[in-house]
Amino acid sequence: MNKIDKPQPVTIAFERETRNIPTADITPLRLVTDAMMKSQKYEQIRASVLVGGLVELPVVAQDRSEHGKYLLLDGHLRLAALHEMGATEVECLIATDDEAYTYNKRINRLAIIQEHQMILNAVERGVPEEVIAKVLNVNVANIRMKRRLLTGICSEAVELLKDKHVPMNAFTELRKMKPLRQIEAAQLMVAMNKYSIAYAKSLVGATPPSQLVEGAGPKNVRGLTDEQIALMEQESEKLDREFRLLEETYGDDHLELVIATGYVKRLIENARVVRHMAQHYPELLMEFQKITEPNSVSG
Repeated sequence: MNKIDKPQPVTIAFERETRNIPTADITPLRLVTDAMMKSQKYEQIRASVLVGGLVELPVVAQDRSEHGKYLLLDGHLRLAALHEMGATEVECLIATDDEAYTYNKRINRLAIIQEHQMILNAVERGVPEEVIAKVLNVNVANIRMKRRLLTGICSEAVELLKDKHVPMNAFTELRKMKPLRQIEAAQLMVAMNKYSIAYAKSLVGATPPSQLVEGAGPKNVRGLTDEQIALMEQESEKLDREFRLLEETYGDDHLELVIATGYVKRLIENARVVRHMAQHYPELLMEFQKITEPNSVSG
């Protein structure tokens, strides 16, 4: 009979109680630039704090090199908004580990499909559209458009694009295609890492009439002749074949990319290194962060 290993205790990632900490005692591990302070995400966070306070608490860890000080692991834009409002302390979650990227390396700007689901959940809980619009710092019409975002979009295409930053009007173009073609278009968007409205329009233009929904054709792409549209269709089919080939080698290519960036990633996962670079080499730290997480901003 095999010996059963004794279960190992599970380490708690956070202290059980939150703590109010003076903002002056918190050291950010990311630089919040002027461009970030002017971004829509920052305005949304600021409006949310003004209306309902902090929904998601910042995460900090004790600074082992200085008693009574803390390292900010997650919540840089929230802390910046509180500073702007004149707050002198903030309620925080206390992490038991000071590895900065353990918590925020996967945090990213909210994708539009995720925002769509968040709005639906809020409406189902009885939150008025006007309140949601105020919190997100947009008009009510924008909220209503986002509620209808996925009408006419097949579930497989939604799954492919659920964490991608796709413009709302790109979904208008996807609706012109039948479900199978929507899936192909979504796969091409992901493969090319292109989600713009112009690219979505080009995919519609390269779609045979038989794969468009009733009423979406005949196609009339301004500035293109029938011969050019036919050529686009051929190029689209060729690109689709190339995409299938790329799928076969994606695993190996991705592994090589991970290895190539591994050293820099491990370097800036060390909170002490990040703190030192933030104090003495902030520009170099920002470049390192761009290499490993080009789209990530800790809200």
